[in-house]
Amino acid sequence: YSEARFEEIKKEVSSYIKKIGYNPVAVPFVPISGWHGDNMLEASTNLPWYKGWAIERKEGKADGKTLIDALDAILPPSRPTEKPLRLPLQDVYKIGGIGTVPVGRVETGVIKPGTVVTFAPCNLTTEVKSVEMHHEALEEAVPGDNVGFNVKNVSVKELRRGYVAGDS
Repeated sequence: YSEARFEEIKKEVSSYIKKIGYNPVAVPFVPISGWHGDNMLEASTNLPWYKGWAIERKEGKADGKTLIDALDAILPPSRPTEKPLRLPLQDVYKIGGIGTVPVGRVETGVIKPGTVVTFAPCNLTTEVKSVEMHHEALEEAVPGDNVGFNVKNVSVKELRRGYVAGDS
């Protein structure tokens, strides 16, 4: 519950996060005790010196007192759906009765059934028959989605991990 110790840790961590490329002004520092639940969900009376945290970032300012406030202030990453499709393959499966199913995470763009994709570096072009995530068919997959997609007339031997699917 020591303010001096908190400031010492805050200074050390700020210096470290600056070295790895983050702006310390955009990182909230919250003194907590997981053991007693201090400043986790509600402001603690055991830390009378602590007035709260405030951060500045290009999207605006945010402030609060507790860890849950700091977690709620985290902004979700942007989903670049307007950019060209880029989907690095993590694996390629042959599924009986379905065919060749490349699997990967959509980084940019959108993939949906009917999309014509080209795989780099092999320059192989084909059409997407279906897109699935967790065994459920999708109308479209957006950045951040880990998907499997069925491709027409392509052998498993023609594709491999590391290839990148892009829209043609």
